[in-house]
Amino acid sequence: MKILVVDDEADVQPLFLQRFRKEIREHEIELDFALSGEEALVYLQEKHSEVVLILSDINMPGMSGLELLSKIRHDYDTPPPVVMMITAYGDEENHRRAIENGANDFLTKPLDFNLLKEKLKTLFA
Repeated sequence: MKILVVDDEADVQPLFLQRFRKEIREHEIELDFALSGEEALVYLQEKHSEVVLILSDINMPGMSGLELLSKIRHDYDTPPPVVMMITAYGDEENHRRAIENGANDFLTKPLDFNLLKEKLKTLFA
């Protein structure tokens, strides 16, 4: 399962690689990273058919995660990737807008990796 993580914070990549070490080693999960919405769209132009899940931060400079989500839902409908939005704020407005724009799920920072792994098992069982 290929997962694209979109977050402007550089420390997110080593954190995900550490938390999914076992799954990566056992070839259950392949992680790729983009530091912006724009970078994510360039990546998706080449590899959208491989990506099963996109985890995107909402609050990023330039293109926000919500704008990225709208573009993904508009441009990539077959097969549509699962998109989970991530935000540092327990913010009802962002949550509502993410769901309206077609997000499949919503996570808050700091990420609960055990919860994320449970959601992945449920989604891709």
